[in-house]
Formats: sequence, structure tokens, C-alpha cells
Amino acid sequence: MSDFLAANNPCGQNLLQLVATGNAIIAELLRLAEFVPPLFKVINIRDAGKYADIIFDFSYFSKQEYYDELINNRADLQDLDDEFRENNLTLLTRFYQAFESVHKYGIEFNRYIEDLSSGTYLQQTVESVIANEAGKQLMTEAVYLFGVMLIILDLKYDGAARERMIVSYFRYSGKRNALDSNIDEVGKLLARNDGFSLQPYKRPIGYPENYFRRIGFREDVIGMIIGRLRSDDIYNQKKAYTELEHQTAAYATQAAMLYVLLYFYPDVLHNKQAIMREIVDKHFADNWVINLYMGMTVNLIDAWEPYKAAKAALNNTLDIQAVKSR
Repeated sequence: MSDFLAANNPCGQNLLQLVATGNAIIAELLRLAEFVPPLFKVINIRDAGKYADIIFDFSYFSKQEYYDELINNRADLQDLDDEFRENNLTLLTRFYQAFESVHKYGIEFNRYIEDLSSGTYLQQTVESVIANEAGKQLMTEAVYLFGVMLIILDLKYDGAARERMIVSYFRYSGKRNALDSNIDEVGKLLARNDGFSLQPYKRPIGYPENYFRRIGFREDVIGMIIGRLRSDDIYNQKKAYTELEHQTAAYATQAAMLYVLLYFYPDVLHNKQAIMREIVDKHFADNWVINLYMGMTVNLIDAWEPYKAAKAALNNTLDIQAVKSR
């Protein structure tokens, strides 16, 4: 463990730095969520009043010249646009930097996996990192934290609000002409999930796995990490929870991580009944409402309803006789 995290081991240090960055990004997303300007959160843009003609979602990009000309040809809209930019650009910049950080984090993880696979880190492979005690913890956390970022973005930031803030930043910041701008990629990752709604709650088919798939994490790597979680106690909690009835408490932390990772590899949720039965028996035998991250909870009965294998495995533990026997 100490060798992997040694100061002169770039493989371990880079992964450790990535995980530290992930935690910082989540903290910033949660902090900023309280400061989304109300004008960006309206359900119907017409409810934005006089600002309705200068706030756009991603449909702006398909008619950019039309909308820009519309504003430039009206002095009242130009004045309003200038006022809105002056009052909001600093905050919009901070929001965009947080959104961009999420995208960069996903790209950095993909690059780290690519470097492991190509031999950039001497004597280290994906398999050797996952076999290492510190490596398997950090690799799991790296993927889990990215999933949490995406979940927070949908729970704390309405999809339409995200799009409007990104477009406003694009229009006001001068990034439209910057050669190093990756605003297109950020937009693709953070585009609203059609059919998803918090109030009233609506969940489209294929959500959130299609959302998670946008970044392109390798399923074979996710599968190896899931396999390690299935077989190991990665945080060595069983030493503190020796009684069988305390097993789910011992595995609570890695259970939350496993819940998130499964959305990066949804075939297990849908079709791998034996694997899901093993996962549920170990991690969720009597723990069906889990703490996902910092007080964010998930009811597995609702969350896994669309997934055949996951639902069947969970139903085995919900049987009245199984519950009474615990």
C-alpha cells in the first residue's frame, strides 16, 4: 500500500490527485447549487419577463446568427443584454468552470486508464492497480465520484438551467472564438436529459445509464472494479463488524459506490441475475435505503424497478419470511 502511494510513484500519486480533485469538484457543485439565478430556473422562459429574449437554451446554437441579429437590431435588447452580462458574468464564469471541471475530470480518468493500458506507468497495469490495496480503493472512488457529480448535476441543477447558463457564458465570455475552448464537449455532457424531471418526478427509460455513458468510461475496467467490490472488503471494515448481522453496516461505504458503478455497466442490472443476487446478498440484504453521498439517499426499491436482474435479486431479500428471519 505504501509503495503505491509513495511520493516517487507517479501511478499512485496521479490517481490520488484525481480523487482529491473529484472531492473538491463535488464540494464546489454543492456550494454553487444554492446560487443559481432564479431567471435560469424558470420552467417556461417566457416567465423570465423582460429577459426572456436574451436567455437561451441549447436551441440557440442551431439559430445563433438569427438570435444575435435579433438582439443587435434592437437597442433595448442590446442595453438589456449588456446589463445582464455585467451583473451575471462573474457568477456564470464560476458555474461554467465547475461544469468544465466535471468534464475534465472524466477525460482525465479516461487518460489515466489509457496510460495504464499503454505502458506509460512502468510495471503497472489496470489489473495490478485494482489488485493493490490502495489502488482498488482509489480506482473505485475515482469512478464513484464522477457518478456522484452527474447525479448532483441533475438533482441540484435543472437541465434547462444548466443549458441556459452555459449558453449565457458562451455569449458573454468571448469563448466562442477561443481555439482552446471545449464548450461543445461540456455541453454534450451536461445537456438536459429528455424526459427527466424532479417536480413532478419523471424518469425516462434508460436513465441514468445513458447519461453516465456520455463520458465513455471503458466497461471492461468498470467490470473489473465491480468484480473487486463483489469479492473484497476494500476498506477492511469486517475487522470492526465481526457479527454476521452487521455485515451490511460493514459494507455500507462500498455498497454506495457499487450502486453508482453499476450504472456505468447496466448490463449487470438488466441481465446478470446471479451476479446481482451475490451483490444484493452481500451489500443490501437488509439495507434498502442507502446513503449515496453526504445525506443524499436512494431507495433501491424505486431505483432498481426498471432493471430485471436487480429487481429480482432485491425482491428475494424483501420476501416477508426472509425479513422475519433476520
